[in-house]
Amino acid sequence: MQPIYLTIALAPLLAAMVAGLAGRVVGRAGAHSITILGVAVSCGLSLYVLWKFLFDGMAVFNGPVYTWLVSDGLRLEVGFLIDNLSAMMMVVVTFVSLMVHIYTIGYMHDDAGYQRFFSYISLFTFSMLMLVMSNNFMQLFFGWEAVGVVSYLLIGFWYTRPTAIVANLKAFLVNRVGDFGFVLGIAAVLKFTGSMDYATVFARSDQIVGGYVQITDAITWPAITFTCICLFIGAMGKSAQMPLHVWLPDSMEGPTPISALIHAATMVTAGIFMVARMSPLFELSETALSVVLIIGATTALFMGLLGVVNNDIKRVVAYSTLSQLGYMTVALGVSAYSAGIFHLMTHAFFKALLFLAAGSVIMAMHHEQDMRRMGGLGKYLPITYGTFLVGSLALIGFPGTSGFFSKDALIDAVHFSHRAGSGYAYFCVLSGVFITALYTFRMFFMTFHGKERMDHHTQQHLHESPWVVTLPLVLLAIPSAIVGWFTVKPMLFGDFFNGAIKVLPGHTVLVQVGEEFHGPSAFVFNALQSVPVWLAFMGVGTAWMFFLRNPEWAKSAERSFKWLQTILLEKYGFDWFNEHVIVAGSRLLGGGLWRIGDQTLIDDGLVNGSARAVGWLGSVMRYAQSGYLYHYAFAMILGLASLLLWLIWRT
Repeated sequence: MQPIYLTIALAPLLAAMVAGLAGRVVGRAGAHSITILGVAVSCGLSLYVLWKFLFDGMAVFNGPVYTWLVSDGLRLEVGFLIDNLSAMMMVVVTFVSLMVHIYTIGYMHDDAGYQRFFSYISLFTFSMLMLVMSNNFMQLFFGWEAVGVVSYLLIGFWYTRPTAIVANLKAFLVNRVGDFGFVLGIAAVLKFTGSMDYATVFARSDQIVGGYVQITDAITWPAITFTCICLFIGAMGKSAQMPLHVWLPDSMEGPTPISALIHAATMVTAGIFMVARMSPLFELSETALSVVLIIGATTALFMGLLGVVNNDIKRVVAYSTLSQLGYMTVALGVSAYSAGIFHLMTHAFFKALLFLAAGSVIMAMHHEQDMRRMGGLGKYLPITYGTFLVGSLALIGFPGTSGFFSKDALIDAVHFSHRAGSGYAYFCVLSGVFITALYTFRMFFMTFHGKERMDHHTQQHLHESPWVVTLPLVLLAIPSAIVGWFTVKPMLFGDFFNGAIKVLPGHTVLVQVGEEFHGPSAFVFNALQSVPVWLAFMGVGTAWMFFLRNPEWAKSAERSFKWLQTILLEKYGFDWFNEHVIVAGSRLLGGGLWRIGDQTLIDDGLVNGSARAVGWLGSVMRYAQSGYLYHYAFAMILGLASLLLWLIWRT
């Protein structure tokens, strides 16, 4: 099987190299053909691997592929760990990426950087595959940084736009903050276990539990808590958890296909996957899990509120991503890792669908993204309308959709948890259900229903997108609607993740949820009487009443709660704080260090100062080189006299 695993990882890389380095030779058709073929090969083989795990009982593969470095007994290797968790992630990554590749043919049709874009997204897929297939921290970090670099290139793809350059720089810098914590966590793992191989680290986890880290002279932390929190800081950057979330909404400056790829199945889910993979470590620190829980709950609630006031269709979906990532993080925090990964999978399908459907709307509207200039598009874009509706229903957790199965079980798991912070988290995720339904159907009604608010020229040229755009929408809508029916039992209440995810006996909240599970049909029927489903219905009803039936009510609410709207439009002041405190403070500190250190100490002191000292010494020494014989004779007499005085003094 090792050749198959290598092909899955390397096929997108080879395709990216051809499209990127030989783009002019192969042309536009060659670039999209070779990259789609590469990702399709990876997707097909990933499906084959998952099939072998599910139905043939294939054994887990854990081994090196290439030894990069051996130093003092430490082996740094490229290796694969292929189990049910990584096999499922490989299918999700490659399938969503394949849909994005096909969609890109239509969306980027007229773009001058066509070949370059296909090269980037194929390279992105390779990077994520290396991350999810890794069996050691070195390769994990390689994939971690690789997706960061390629996302930087993709967010700033339209590099002539100043806003795109600012956005990709913001994403890069914020992720460096998270990655600093991530590197510290990996360093702590290496210090206490002497290895970077997952299996070895997990087997030696007691060495981390028994260790301590000196934070200050007066503060000492258990090493396991320090390690897990540092690793989670890395996840906060990649998976955009508060307060390291600020880069993700601005990443909408990139083309829509990459918005779907970043926000659905690749970069932002890397942190969720990493914490689940590290469950044997996180399970050993209650403090770290409570931190994960509280951060996730706060993100789920407060980022969802920002979607209610935003009018950019892509940014509403982006804030939805932030909120849903918070839900996944909450699941990790209550040790319901399976629920978090299950929601990651279903979210990948319906969120990619929503982004790509939003892109179809933007194409029809001649790249207009403001929902206040849309309305009534349903009759012009029937396929986009239908698929967008499926994605919206899955997002709010409408009974029977994939999002319902993953989100409802997740909320139940939080309800059964007794971990510190679980009460606050339950309030946040429950409130988030209403808010999610409100902003989702506000977006849906403002875009596809009601009065047509676009200009006359746009209205006259409205039509459905070409098949290369609508086909991926239909193919993504299918799993968004039905995949939960087939996967909820094995992934949440079965043994699908046995061996890949570890949960200590006292933390098994999903077992309590599973006691009330009697099949997907009964799960749907029972949920119709539950609070989350009715909160979702209330959110849809409120959106219909305020934004479709009586839009003046929304305007009245804006006037009455202007203070709240201002807070939400200012995004709780995070951007202001980063710009006026963090950035301005860094510039002030940097300027001071430059003036004191570089200019005064180095330039004026060491460099120019030493030059001036040499010049002064030279000017003095010139007087000893006059060329007059009596000067030299006088100097010799003085020297001889000095020598005689020294000899007399010594005797």
